[in-house]
Amino acid sequence: MNGEIPLEAVEREAVAAGRPAGSGREWRWGLVLVGAVFLTYSPVWWAGFTWDDDVHVTGNVCIVGPLGLKEIWTTGAGQFFPLVLTTFWLEHALWGLYPLPYHLVNVLVHAGCAVLLWRVLRSLQVPGAWLGAALWALHPLQVESAAWISELKNTQSCLFYLGAIFFFVKWLEKKGSEGESGGGWNYALMLVFAVLAMLSKTSTLVLPAVLALCAWWVKGRWSWRTPMTLAPPMLLSMPAAILTLWPHPGLAEKYTGPEWTRSWPERIASVGDVIWFYLGKLFWPHRLMAIYPRWQIDAGQWDAYVPLVAALAVLVVFWRKRESWGRPWFFAYAYFLVALSPFLGLIDQSFWRYSFVQDHLQNLAAMGPLALAGAGMSGSADGTISGRRWVRSALCAGLLAILGTMSWDRSWVYSNQETFWTDAVARNPGCLTGNENLGKIYLQKGESIAAISQFQRAIESDPVDAEAYYNLGYALARTGQMERAIGEYRRALEIDPNYYQAHNNLGQALITQGRLDEAMDEYGKTLAINPEDAESHNNLGVALAQKGRLGEATAEFQEAVRLKPNYVDAQSNLAKVQAMERNARGPK
Repeated sequence: MNGEIPLEAVEREAVAAGRPAGSGREWRWGLVLVGAVFLTYSPVWWAGFTWDDDVHVTGNVCIVGPLGLKEIWTTGAGQFFPLVLTTFWLEHALWGLYPLPYHLVNVLVHAGCAVLLWRVLRSLQVPGAWLGAALWALHPLQVESAAWISELKNTQSCLFYLGAIFFFVKWLEKKGSEGESGGGWNYALMLVFAVLAMLSKTSTLVLPAVLALCAWWVKGRWSWRTPMTLAPPMLLSMPAAILTLWPHPGLAEKYTGPEWTRSWPERIASVGDVIWFYLGKLFWPHRLMAIYPRWQIDAGQWDAYVPLVAALAVLVVFWRKRESWGRPWFFAYAYFLVALSPFLGLIDQSFWRYSFVQDHLQNLAAMGPLALAGAGMSGSADGTISGRRWVRSALCAGLLAILGTMSWDRSWVYSNQETFWTDAVARNPGCLTGNENLGKIYLQKGESIAAISQFQRAIESDPVDAEAYYNLGYALARTGQMERAIGEYRRALEIDPNYYQAHNNLGQALITQGRLDEAMDEYGKTLAINPEDAESHNNLGVALAQKGRLGEATAEFQEAVRLKPNYVDAQSNLAKVQAMERNARGPK
């Protein structure tokens, strides 16, 4: 078997899709694909900001100020995706913090990815290309990427990633027909799109390996020139690899707790579980959830490595059978593993604290198996119901309708924060961050008793989570249970002595009980950790004023106002203590 799929397969795919092969009308099917995506994600028209959209958009100092575009590109504020933050910056400049346009842009980019995937599969001469792209675009696993504003990281990087593959394949075609100098512009465009992809999300660093697989698929083999061909994109991916492997400033200290003490055998053993989990969800997307339970791996047991050995054995079998039936299977499966490699759990990421898997992490990897499924359905239809185009079309449309309906239903989860976190906790009752965030929402609504219940569940999920004890203390203080609140704040500080917010709130609770000296001691600890905390300066000033130390109190209120000029409480307290000082001095 040579390295090319017969063109007859592409012709059959065109007919199966209901269009004349090579006709300009095939772009109508592109519009159908875009329309299907927008229909599927119509619930986002009523959606708001959810989960960590505050970190990336609504509360990001580079988006809403005081920092801006310059800091995105010249400081660590750009994180791992400066081009995406630039897009958010531009969107904020155009329509502020109105959520609908953000959602529409994300869905539009996802639809663009679907169309471009279709064209990439066509350029690779994969049968059932349109069906494979539609399966990917409408699959429920894509909901996190398309309905969650922050995951513009996924959709935007995916668009440029597919663009790089498209132009690389075009370059291979031109090179084959025009000689060594053919298609230079396509190669240059590939490099441009590769850079844009990596600036949008560093996990696209896998692109050189993906291009190598595409070269093998198109040519039927690798040659000694392949490394030379891929050297430029490999060099471009090195900065992204460094950023991915090197802990981001501010996160390094988070990798020191018990949740990060996994040995290398534990990390390696978990890889197989991750692979099979994602494949399972891909082909049976049942009971999807925002945060899956975190696994416990016993690397001391031999059977912990069976899933990994099985995953590698499948790859070997497909490779050995590549000359007969295994070629498309190897290509799709090897692509899946390569695209998934940054998320196999070998490298620490902040999310691993909660779970080792997340639906949107296989956004790119899912293309391989679903393209294979589309090709398989197209081929099997030719062999079993040949000549009955309406039957084939009905079966494919039915499957897409099922997937689209599941995605439509799942999209409603992203309507607002309460809906999102209620669903997360309902599907995973032990979800630590779900309990904490839902508790905070209840507090904002004034439902302190419900909030206390959620924070207690969070502590049950993770008895060494300082934030859970802090939140519980805050909720108890809201209900007037000061003694219990003090106990929870102290537990939080036992776990994290540098938790300055807990020191501050503990001080406030102590003041309500008249324990001024203890309160001032807590405020002192707060300011030793964070001297720029205006609230602690204000609270210390209140305690000092109650002790009669008016001069010191004045200095604290003045510092609070300096740090936070619009701090109304500090301004009011400053005016009051200055009046008290004047009264103490008496008339001149």
